[in-house]
Amino acid sequence: MSSRYTFGGDEHIFVEVNEEMSLEAFFKALSMTNAVRNADIRGVTEICPANASFQIKFDPDLIHPDDLMSELKRMEEIADKEEAVLNTRIIEIPVYYQDPWTHETLMRFRERHQDPEATDIEYAARINGYDTVTDFIQAHSASPWFVSMVGFVSGLPFLYQMVDRKRQIQVPKYLRPRTDTPRLTVGYGGCFSCIYSVRGAGGYQMFGITPMPIYDPEQKVNYLKDFLVFFKPGDIVKWKPITREEYERNLKEVEANTFSPRIREVVFSLDDFNRDIDGTNAKLLEVLNAG
Repeated sequence: MSSRYTFGGDEHIFVEVNEEMSLEAFFKALSMTNAVRNADIRGVTEICPANASFQIKFDPDLIHPDDLMSELKRMEEIADKEEAVLNTRIIEIPVYYQDPWTHETLMRFRERHQDPEATDIEYAARINGYDTVTDFIQAHSASPWFVSMVGFVSGLPFLYQMVDRKRQIQVPKYLRPRTDTPRLTVGYGGCFSCIYSVRGAGGYQMFGITPMPIYDPEQKVNYLKDFLVFFKPGDIVKWKPITREEYERNLKEVEANTFSPRIREVVFSLDDFNRDIDGTNAKLLEVLNAG
């Protein structure tokens, strides 16, 4: 895949890696933004990665735009030749599906929804060909998800399902955005799942809620003391369905600052994944559940 480079004013270069969302595009964008960051290029003032694209802000008094463009294209040539291997982590995220809080919210906004007679998760199950909501929850939570981008709202991760294309869940956003979404809602829009890091407006379908904070500007949460945003691009996530009782127990642990998410270090190879998707996912889950 060949990237498209465009200038945005005097201080920005926008790089579109691909028009389609894919793990290949995510990996290439991640590789290039990491290379720019590690190179510490004089004049580069900000690196903003997205899903299958990224933007570079620079000071034209310190680096000529054409020189920066040439350097980015050189890095792309290197990225295209490199083996797509990532040292990352796999994280288990508890989710209380069909919880009462997102249910109350979604019922207030049915006139903005494609199917006012169904809940968000009922609608998602039906349009994806699942007979029951239980079957849909199993499909949503069984396979790992790749964090392609963190942002838009502070700390909000975009998660891409790590299965072959014909099995990927696809759900449109609301017809018109809501003015309210509970904090830590697990949502879905297009081909991405997400976690709403803060309460606010939104348009993704609401499937459930997690008790696990992922953004803490005060850095009081025990696992967020080193960095106020939990997720990083390249993280791998496994949803864990939990009951109301488990949710309340986890919430008490969060309030007592004793909750500790399950995290394991992993090496992920995109080539190995493409050769054997289910086998690679099984190995990732073995690492997550070991010990």
